[in-house]
Amino acid sequence: MTTVNVGQAKTELSKLIALALAGEDVEIARDGVPVVRLVALEPTKPGARFLAAWGSSAGQIRIGDDFEFTDAELDEMLDS
Repeated sequence: MTTVNVGQAKTELSKLIALALAGEDVEIARDGVPVVRLVALEPTKPGARFLAAWGSSAGQIRIGDDFEFTDAELDEMLDS
């Protein structure tokens, strides 16, 4: 396990991230007392969080069928 103080962590952040990605435990200390742990995250599929949010809203969102404008309404909007 690697333990560094905050000041050292600021200057060596890239190195500490590399260590965490390699699987090593990295702790950051304040005045010699560990306060946080730097860990690698599990990779996620792109959009996974977005899709999960939509799935949890199933049945709660309703879209009416009257949201389209007629040709005459569009012409009127574009002419003004």
